[in-house]
Amino acid sequence: MIWGITLILLSIIAVPSLLLSKKPNAKELLEKIEPYQGWIGIVFCFWGVWGLITAILNLGWLQVAPIWWITFLAGNLISAILGFMLGSGLINKLFLSKNEIAKAKADEFRAKIAPKQGKLGIFGIIVGIWMIVASFLFTIS
Repeated sequence: MIWGITLILLSIIAVPSLLLSKKPNAKELLEKIEPYQGWIGIVFCFWGVWGLITAILNLGWLQVAPIWWITFLAGNLISAILGFMLGSGLINKLFLSKNEIAKAKADEFRAKIAPKQGKLGIFGIIVGIWMIVASFLFTIS
């Protein structure tokens, strides 16, 4: 359930225009979060990568609960990508500043997926809600 809640929160940060159209006073909140957006992105990027590793290490879940495993994999993939998108500036500054080739590839990847950030954020909200529901339906013991 925590994976779904965090994915929803990340997705809301990733689609501020959607949030602003629904709640006009959300602009103040988003302005407060903006200085921390890079750090939030880095944390969620690593959180998503850790979830992907966890999903791969637990391939046995495919036999027990395939829908949950696919949901878990999709949610963490979205979390890693959205986290990368939000934290890309800080990631470049902290981790890739010494390696120009890696920095260029990261910028190229970011430029490719940037136009899809809004749609990915909305999809992240949907998958996050489904992750919460699925955590109750498909418990793995």
